[in-house]
Amino acid sequence: MTRSLALMAGLAGAASALGLTTLLRPSLARTALRLPDAEATGYALRIAGMMLAALGLLLGGFALVATLAGGAA
Repeated sequence: MTRSLALMAGLAGAASALGLTTLLRPSLARTALRLPDAEATGYALRIAGMMLAALGLLLGGFALVATLAGGAA
């Protein structure tokens, strides 16, 4: 695996973990970011969490396909 694919896979894992944490536990992200305790904040954090999780899936998929296709040679 080349350095760029390893970096892509690492970013994919980090983005997925952060996104799923934000999606499932928005109170943790709200406390860490010092945001107000409002209903709209929870919705916004869940949307942001899903977007980060999708980014992780996209980057991980690209790294996997590039590795399987022989792009890491």
